[in-house]
Amino acid sequence: MQGQGQGPGTVEQSAEMPVWRPQMLPGRPLAGLTALVVEDSRFASEALRLLCLRSGARIRRADTLKAAVRHLRSYRPSVLIVDMGLPDGNGAELIRSFTGLVPSAPVIIGISGDPENESVALAAGAQVFLLKPIEKLAVFQQAILSALPPELRCSGLRVLPDDTICPDKAALRDDLSHIADILASAEDTSSIDYIANFLAGVARSVHDRPLEDAAQSLARDNRAGHTLAAGLARISGMLHERLEAVGQI
Repeated sequence: MQGQGQGPGTVEQSAEMPVWRPQMLPGRPLAGLTALVVEDSRFASEALRLLCLRSGARIRRADTLKAAVRHLRSYRPSVLIVDMGLPDGNGAELIRSFTGLVPSAPVIIGISGDPENESVALAAGAQVFLLKPIEKLAVFQQAILSALPPELRCSGLRVLPDDTICPDKAALRDDLSHIADILASAEDTSSIDYIANFLAGVARSVHDRPLEDAAQSLARDNRAGHTLAAGLARISGMLHERLEAVGQI
C-alpha cells in the first residue's frame, strides 16, 4: 500500500542493541527475541502478534512510520517487520533509515500484499520479504531463523510446525470500519490509493476475492483518471455487507 504524508523522520542511535541468543525451548524457537511490527491493518497486525506469541518472541506494534520512529528512539528490536505501505509513507523509508544504524537489527523483514514490493523492500535493506497474508507458523519462523547471523542460528534439526494462524474477527471488523470511516469523510480523491490498497490487502488476508478484485479495480480506475463514483459505490456496498457479516451493523 502506498501511503500519503511526510517522511517519518530520523531514527536516532540512542538505543542499545539487545543481545539475543537462541534458548532452544521446545516449540518456541524465537524465545526471548524482541520484534517491532509496523503495520496499519489490525487484522494483519494481530496475525503477526499471534505468530510471535506462538514462537516465543516479544512484540511491540506501531501503525505509522511516525509511531515506529518514536519506538525506535528508545527501543532497539531484534527483528523489525515493516509493511511497505503505511498511512504516512512507504515502509522502505523506515528500512533505509534503520539499516543505516550501527548496530541495526539482525533481521529486517519487509511485508506487503503486493508481490511487486519485494524488490523495493530488498533494495531498501531488508533481508527478507514476506507476501501477505502471513498465516503459516513454519513460514514465519523459518524466515526469521534463516536470516539471523550465523552465530545466532540454532544448530541441528528442528521440527517445523504446520499450524495456520487465524486472527479474531474483531480485528477484521476494525479494519473494515476504518476504511468505511475514511470513505464517509473523504472530500476528494486524494485518499483513494490508500483506501484501495489497504482494502485489497485486508481482502487478500481473509481470502475475500470479490472484495480484493473490487479494490484493485478502484485503484486501476484512479490511476487511469476514470470516473470513480461507480467503483466507490460498489466498495461502500461491499463494506456494508461485510460489516453486517461480522456483527458491526
